[in-house]
Amino acid sequence: MTVVLHTPRITPIPEELLGRWRRIPVAVAVDLAPECQIDPAIRPMLPAGQQPALFGRAVTVRCVPPDFGAVLHAVGTIGPGDVLLINAGGYAGCAMIGDVLGGHLHRRGAAGVICDGAIRDIAGLSALQGLSVYSRSINPKGPTNASEGEVNSVTVIGGCSVSPGDLVAGDDDGLFAISPSRLPALIAAAEAKLELEASWTARLKAGDPVTDIFGLI
Repeated sequence: MTVVLHTPRITPIPEELLGRWRRIPVAVAVDLAPECQIDPAIRPMLPAGQQPALFGRAVTVRCVPPDFGAVLHAVGTIGPGDVLLINAGGYAGCAMIGDVLGGHLHRRGAAGVICDGAIRDIAGLSALQGLSVYSRSINPKGPTNASEGEVNSVTVIGGCSVSPGDLVAGDDDGLFAISPSRLPALIAAAEAKLELEASWTARLKAGDPVTDIFGLI
């Protein structure tokens, strides 16, 4: 078998819209669109408060562990601001990526990596400032083959269907992936939710009764 390389058409996202979405926490996004949530068991590599924020466009990989051939091909296509999403089916038996390829992604300006499987070399990866890494597990054992898989196909990462070019974001709480076509319709509701939460906080600080703030009977 060989690695299949797809060349999808990537829908542009206006910079103004990206700027608005950059301010939306993952929790707000998944409250509004729960189907866009990536499995919260895929966790940030660094502790809360130390993980760089993740925000960028998806480059997707489907692996056939312990084969990581698709990852090798994908890292050569990564551009600035891209996020490499690796569908390894949750396989924990060997790592799909470590600090060698992670370092190459960092040099190419990638925003980060999400691996539905295992990573390794986390000390080296954590030293790559600004590269945000999420994974389901960690395993020092490396892959054994490099001849199968797909790059830039529609795939499933942590239960979420992700297409190349989807907007991907992550913070200490978790991850989401949203199609460009849905971003304009969702942003107003996301911003309204942020404003509502800010009003709750202000009223709580002012001493208003919780029952009044949240409409409890």
